[in-house]
Amino acid sequence: MATGDRHHSDREIESLDEFDDVVTRGSLVGHRVQSVDLTDRTSALLSTATTGAMFLGCPMRPDAAAKVRADGALVFPPVPDLPFDPYRGLLYSPGELFEGLTTGGYAATPDARAYAWFQETKADGDIFASMLRSIHDDAISDALDELLVDARVVGVMGGHAMARGTDAYAGAARLGQALARAGFTVATGGGPGAMEAANLGAYAAPHPDEMLAEALELLAKAPSFMPSISDWAAAAFEVRDRWPGGGDSVGIPTWFYGHEPPNAFAEHIAKYFANATREDGLLARSNAGVIFLPGAAGTVQEIFDNATPNYYESRGEPTPMVLVDRVHWTERLPTWPLLQSLAAGRSMESRIALVDSVDEAPAALKLLTSGE
Repeated sequence: MATGDRHHSDREIESLDEFDDVVTRGSLVGHRVQSVDLTDRTSALLSTATTGAMFLGCPMRPDAAAKVRADGALVFPPVPDLPFDPYRGLLYSPGELFEGLTTGGYAATPDARAYAWFQETKADGDIFASMLRSIHDDAISDALDELLVDARVVGVMGGHAMARGTDAYAGAARLGQALARAGFTVATGGGPGAMEAANLGAYAAPHPDEMLAEALELLAKAPSFMPSISDWAAAAFEVRDRWPGGGDSVGIPTWFYGHEPPNAFAEHIAKYFANATREDGLLARSNAGVIFLPGAAGTVQEIFDNATPNYYESRGEPTPMVLVDRVHWTERLPTWPLLQSLAAGRSMESRIALVDSVDEAPAALKLLTSGE
């Protein structure tokens, strides 16, 4: 995953440290300040040129706001009483989305409150709420692109119904671990089941192998997010507390499926209101390939959402696609024969593979990547 102090435009300011650094150079002209609390930076705003600057959701004192507007800056003030920040400059963390879990249960968390707001405003058809959702999702996409600069991203797709404590869940976790240890950034849909397992594996990658085995046993106490999201999430945070310092990975969930909570093992969570933006964004950013674990309609959709740009080469050279579980993808949901037919005679033909077990997937991905 990309590392360093700045991955975004030199004109974007997303923290107080960045703000202070730019101010010491004498000018905020043309900069974009994104969701930074500037209430304690009044003197800096009053004494620094801000012509053409833009302040997105930055709290500031009235005299500072009046001055920067007089300079010709655009000021988009914070929106009161929202359970989320539409102008946020960074992705979510598990702790941020699940804040309040231990004291008030899942219903009290920012994640649950954002979903409740979404349901209410969607029913009202409020154009202002629709605009706020769009601004938020665009900010999330911007933050995600900044995070993934130069990263080799492998998407892991699979169903949300895969329960903790099963062999399938353990296999998906081993897959995430193997990919992370091979230097890939694991990206999933960010939800429960197979998605959580792959993020868990990436989290476990820096730890000894025994950690993953013990974590799987601990998580099995709460096999599913139903009937209690609170118990399910609490088990995940128990693992994080017992083994801090896990590896990074990305989860890309959506409030569109509000009954599915995000998992707590993706260190960086790009949560969207618009599912279509989320689906396409996840696949488009999986530049090192996608591994498809057994799933149902959603995973079938993702297979062909990914196959289409590979077929037309609309994103450049086709990226690897590995389908896991021969029986599932040839008999239960015979997706593989259609994928083969689409690929026949095209450059994507050498970039697809079907394997019997999840443990074969990393080697298959490597083979497709090398083109051997």
